[in-house]
Amino acid sequence: MELYQGNLYWPSTVEETPSFPALTSSIHCDVLIIGGGMSGTIMARVLADYDIKTVLIEKNQIGTGSTSVNTGLLQFSNDAMLIDLIDRFGKEKAVYFYKLCLKAIDELDKYSTYLSEPTDFRRADSLYYASNEHELKKLKNEYDALIQYGFHADYLDKHAISNLYSFEAPGGIYTKAEAEVNPYKFSLQLAKDSNQLGVDIYENTEILSHRFSKDELCFETEKGDIQAKKVIYATGYATQEFAKTKGALLERTYTIATKPIDQFIGWHNRSLIWETARPYHYLRTTSDNRIIIGGLDEKLASNDDLMCKGEQLLSKLNTLFPHISPSIEFEWSAVFGSTKDGLPFIGEHPKYKNVYFMLGYGGNGTVYSMLGAEMLKDLILYGFHPAMDITRLGR
Repeated sequence: MELYQGNLYWPSTVEETPSFPALTSSIHCDVLIIGGGMSGTIMARVLADYDIKTVLIEKNQIGTGSTSVNTGLLQFSNDAMLIDLIDRFGKEKAVYFYKLCLKAIDELDKYSTYLSEPTDFRRADSLYYASNEHELKKLKNEYDALIQYGFHADYLDKHAISNLYSFEAPGGIYTKAEAEVNPYKFSLQLAKDSNQLGVDIYENTEILSHRFSKDELCFETEKGDIQAKKVIYATGYATQEFAKTKGALLERTYTIATKPIDQFIGWHNRSLIWETARPYHYLRTTSDNRIIIGGLDEKLASNDDLMCKGEQLLSKLNTLFPHISPSIEFEWSAVFGSTKDGLPFIGEHPKYKNVYFMLGYGGNGTVYSMLGAEMLKDLILYGFHPAMDITRLGR
């Protein structure tokens, strides 16, 4: 599957990338992580703090899959609103899951401070605005639920939004617990630091076949077998058939990054911005003063002209911020995974013991990856995590 096409921004921000050898002999380990993107490298870094013999393999190079097109918005709010999750799972489970997402951002912040090189991690505010009057009532209900269950948020009416931003919206929820990051730098540094802490990492190493027995899992590669007690698939969309995640949806999304600009006129605190419409537009700024805007999600089979989509995104940006007038420097399209209920697939395979999956589908992929790494770590060490019923495969 071709994960993306176009001119990517994040790889242009890194002059020298760490490299790791290919596997050339048979090895044993406690935990094998398959996939060297954001999910896999976060998982490796979490396990690096424990006495667990961990191996991570990547069939290409670290971070060159979906991580290189990740837009790096880190939010505790989900594609599925809290009120929708309450309707689906009940108050206790829904609020608990949202709290886990909030905690995951703090965990990402913590790990960013451990890394040997900066990854442009920055705590950020976030505006979630109603795209039209029809969706305002639901947005207000969401705000009321957030406040009721202990989340810090402010409600902005249309006058407050027009005072803080150069565009108008019927209302919005403003929060201050989010963050942004250069996902490509972050994943590369996680891999580098994990390796220094004892995780063995192999690039250009592809699994050709596997055999699962009661006591051991065996994986064949071109030049050696890997025998593991447990395996974690962090291969994103390539895992679809094997994981049996029937509620997963693959779509195509489009993104542009502008040339650097001098001032962010009409953009309060350079906050993250997204909207209630589905599909929605999402915006952020970067450490080198660019604007990233994405959206226009469509069916995977669609293959519209990338330049046309880029111009549509630029037009939306100009509508929101008419006093900025940026131009496009990078534009790309990418496969985007979501789920019908807006939640990730994290947990043990329903048929195979010690076979785990961490599939952070949705707009909160990086936050889900951090959350998932903590959950799977607890499963591996202690055999249980209370959120497993919410994110289980086959739900």
